[in-house]
Amino acid sequence: MSNAGKWLEWVLGATAGLVLFVMMLVTTIDVGGRYMFNTPLPGGFELTEIMLATLIYCALPLVSKQREHIVIDTFDFLMSPRAKRAFDVLADVICSLGLSGIGYLIFRRAVRVAEYGDTTNVLKLPLAPVAYAMAVMIVIAALIHIALIFVPHREDDGASVI
Repeated sequence: MSNAGKWLEWVLGATAGLVLFVMMLVTTIDVGGRYMFNTPLPGGFELTEIMLATLIYCALPLVSKQREHIVIDTFDFLMSPRAKRAFDVLADVICSLGLSGIGYLIFRRAVRVAEYGDTTNVLKLPLAPVAYAMAVMIVIAALIHIALIFVPHREDDGASVI
């Protein structure tokens, strides 16, 4: 794995872990405040929504890099290693194209959100940075799938993933 790949994996993993921890704290404070003081955390729902989006989109490149997407391998035993490799390449091409398209659409949406100055209802947090981050993470996942086209699966020949 390259230094950039290791750095990206560390940053995204640390970000996802931190966001998950903060989400746990926000939920604990919100539920505790609701039941003990009859006062939920103001904007707790908004914070949870933003953190959930951050968590999901930070984890997407990690899942892609480790080739841990859901796969159906019902007929794999009938295929030669070469046919399996061809299907893997096809899947990575389709994923990269699909994710690139989605990334483009989310980026366009982020531009509109920034132009309109959209914010959350209670805390008035800007939504554009979240939308831009989502677009960037999807494009990173698409780039990872492009790189994976050139890397055989570990079970194919023992090679490691990027």
